Amino acid sequence: MKILYAIQGTGNGHVSRAREIVPLLQRYGEVDLLISGTQADVKLEQEVRFRFHGFSFIFGKKGGVDHYGTWKTMDLSQFRRDMAKLPLRDYNLILNDFEPVTAWACRNRGIESVGLSHQAAFQSAKVPKPRSIDWAQLVMKYYAPATHYIGFHFDRYDDFIHTPVIRSEIRNLQVSDLGHYTVYLPALDDRMLVPLLKQIPVQWQVFSKHALQAYTDGNVQVSRVDNAAFNRSLASGRGLFTGGGFEGPSEALFLGKKLLVAPMRFQYEQQCNAYALKQFGLPVIWASNRDWLPVIRDWVEREQVHRFDFPDETAAVIDDVVRRYAR
Repeated sequence: MKILYAIQGTGNGHVSRAREIVPLLQRYGEVDLLISGTQADVKLEQEVRFRFHGFSFIFGKKGGVDHYGTWKTMDLSQFRRDMAKLPLRDYNLILNDFEPVTAWACRNRGIESVGLSHQAAFQSAKVPKPRSIDWAQLVMKYYAPATHYIGFHFDRYDDFIHTPVIRSEIRNLQVSDLGHYTVYLPALDDRMLVPLLKQIPVQWQVFSKHALQAYTDGNVQVSRVDNAAFNRSLASGRGLFTGGGFEGPSEALFLGKKLLVAPMRFQYEQQCNAYALKQFGLPVIWASNRDWLPVIRDWVEREQVHRFDFPDETAAVIDDVVRRYAR
């Protein structure tokens, strides 16, 4: 059997999930990997056959999407050329983690594909969503269309939605509490964040996409993004302060850590994730909140009790997908 697994390269969550799923797929046959997008810091261990430019949302430095940077990277002509390169009929199964080149190539050629992603969960009307303008929901629906959907979310909101894929490297971590707080806010410059965190007298370990080198300023330690170092910090810390992504918050909740999220402005999926977490009673810093300090201080000072059940069912999900959809 030949399997094509297409992965969105914007952000770390898609690639992190793929690190867990790829070895499971390899049990069933030969797996070719495809990545499009330019913003991931986490790397795959396996060889990637196809690398495409795709359509990426570029992270800004002030808490939101860089619209101009995003617009500059878009190249529709290249997108069409990349679609034409794909030998889709060579594969018995095509899986798509919110990757648009493969998704639209399949759609244009009438070839079935399976959307296997967090974003696939948003095909259900039962998933918590804040009120928003229609175009944001249309982007989520049509950015990477598929013929079948298997979604992941914080809860089983529908019959095709499963709880998060928690990587084995996270499940196997030794959990402790050394008192520090881990921070990962990729759309915020560390030079804006450090003066804020210094006002709260706890130890902060910040992982920044924007820092040119590691440094320490008072009680704030800033490092470049590194998967292993971040995992160690998360496992030994008291809590995670992060954006409105999916995998990072899921891993913090699985490890029993306190969680505070600040979803990126103009990023509909993150707004939805934060809205869902808010339904569980977890704190959120919305874009309308101009003064973050009281919220962060309150989060640090308060205990946070939550219990999420994220069983290790990834192998069973993959087995079901292969059994149902492979040609």
